[in-house]
Formats: sequence, C-alpha cells, structure tokens
Amino acid sequence: MLLELFQWLAKDLRVFSVFQYITLRTVMAALTALAISFIIGPWMIRKLTSLKIGQTVRDDGPQTHLVKAGTPTMGGALILAAVVVTTLLWGDLENRYVLTCLVTTIGFGAIGWIDDYRKVVHKNPKGLSAGKKLFWQTVIAGLALSYLAYRTNLPQQTNLIVPFFKTVAIPLGTIGFIVLGWFVVVGFSNAVNLTDGLDGLAIMPTVMVASALAIFAYVAGNRVFATYLGVPHIPGAGELAIFCGAIAGAGLAFLWFNAYPAEVFMGDVGALALGGALGMVAMVCRQEIVLIIMGGVFVVETLSVMIQVASFKLTGKRVFRMAPLHHHYELKGWKENQVVVRFWIITMMLVLFGLSTLKLR
Repeated sequence: MLLELFQWLAKDLRVFSVFQYITLRTVMAALTALAISFIIGPWMIRKLTSLKIGQTVRDDGPQTHLVKAGTPTMGGALILAAVVVTTLLWGDLENRYVLTCLVTTIGFGAIGWIDDYRKVVHKNPKGLSAGKKLFWQTVIAGLALSYLAYRTNLPQQTNLIVPFFKTVAIPLGTIGFIVLGWFVVVGFSNAVNLTDGLDGLAIMPTVMVASALAIFAYVAGNRVFATYLGVPHIPGAGELAIFCGAIAGAGLAFLWFNAYPAEVFMGDVGALALGGALGMVAMVCRQEIVLIIMGGVFVVETLSVMIQVASFKLTGKRVFRMAPLHHHYELKGWKENQVVVRFWIITMMLVLFGLSTLKLR
C-alpha cells in the first residue's frame, strides 16, 4: 500500500523515491511491526486474561512450570497481526512470493488458533488431533508449493543448492520441489511448535533466523549480488526481506512480553505460523539446507522427540529424561533462563555459520 503511494508521490517529489529500496523498507517494516506489537500487546494480554484464555501445564513436566498455569496463551495472534499488517503496508502486493508466504503464514496460524481454542476454551487437552493438524498443514503447504512450482520459468528456482559448493545444484523438478517443500515447511512449522516450551526459547531463534533469511532473500533477488556470491538469482525474491523484517520486528516486541517470567505465551497460533513462514521463505530463496543449519535448535528439539518416542516403543526405555530436549536439561538441573540463553547462543553461532555460506563457496 505505502509502496504504491510513495511511487505516486515520487513523480513530483523525488525524496519519496528512496522508499523503492528494499533495504529501507525492510528496516521500516521491522520498526512498524515492533511499534504495532508494543501498542497492541498490553491490550491483548489484558483481553486474553479477562477471557481466561490460560495455558495448561503438563503434570509430568518440570515442577517449576506449575506456576505458569493460567498464563495467557494464543499471544502468537499478536505476532501474526503485526506481520500481516506490516507486510501489507511496506511490501509489494503484486509480488507472488510475498502473497504466497502471507497466505501460508495465515493458514498455518489458523490451524494453530483452532488447536489453541479447543484446548483453552473448550477445555479439550488434545486440541486439534495430530492427524487433522497434519492434514490441513499438508493442504495449505501443498497448494502454496504447487503454485510456486508451476509458476517457475527458471531452472534455478527448483534446484537444490548445496552450501559451500559453487557448481553443485541438484535438479528436483516440479514434483521433487513440492515434496522437499512439504518436509521443509510442515517440518519447520512443527519444529518451532515443539521448541516453544520455555519463556522466550522459540521466539528469539525465530527472530535470528528470519533476519538471516532477509539477507538471503535480498541477495537472491539482486542479480549483481547473486552472481557475485554464486547463489541462485530468483527475480522478485528480494521483496521477502520486508516479510522477514516484519517477523523480526514483531518477534522482538513479543519477546518483551514473553521473556521470563512470561506475561503471555505464543501458543500454536504463533509457533505453527512462524515455522511455516521460515520454511516457505527458505524454499523461495533455495536455501533449505542453510535453514536446517541456522535452525539447528529447532531441528535437534524435533529429533529428540522422535528419538524418545522410537526408543520407548522399541525398547521401553527413554534416551532423555524428558523430551523435547529443553526439558531434559531442566531435569538435569539447568535453570530455565540458562537453557533459554544457551540455546540462543547456539542459534546465534549457527546463524553466523549459515551466513558464511554466502561467501565460502
């Protein structure tokens, strides 16, 4: 919206032409999302509290978590609202990548909202069944990925890029792109959801990974930088930097309320949406492997659950004291803040390593 307005104003006042630059609009998107979240946040927390939309806590979990029962949840709706409004304001609404990522994020957020609503309002501890959740995630991701796959006109838009190797690109084809995309988008959506178990644990890594993806999106959309750095040039992908900037800004503001002791929890509405958004951006920029590197904390948390379940079913024994992994370290004696900050530090190192793949080829 604002982009079109500034383009119109730039015809008479050249000062407004600076808003055509993606870098400036990315910064403005982050600040706008930050401001929206700060303004709406306190009101939303009060509203959730008055409606008694409180978090339920597992009885078999760490005993220190029992005090969190009743803390407002579904706060991810705040992030979702800030990201959507900000992207509509600063993004190019004619860009198919922006629209696809927005629709995917909203769709995954809707799945999470239904799940949360059933848990906290209908008092159904199971919420939306795992099967139904996976089905609707598959439908939304499948439609979005199919749209992208069948609208491609350049081979690099569906090739699998291997980091650190300039000339290694594995052709996936349309079907291969959709299948890989399903694992990335749906997998990361659920991975962020599994990680969201401690105050601030999931949101800060999301902010860091989204910020790094903004750089990858900008480079991929710029022919000069993409050629120089040896990454696939995806015309139009640069606009996703605005979308990622909005996620980073909204996420930082949410951390203000979600930092220990949390005033509000993200809930599935936020976790599923943010994970799906990261996965979809990585698919557009052709950086799936880099996303796995940078989002290593999300990946390990998911693997810990898979290993725990498989081990218990096959041998009757548990590998970890409790899964996901952050609970294992809590039961080992780490304080909640220690787990969170150490996981943040690990994510920061992984993000820096992921960014190094831009040059180390």
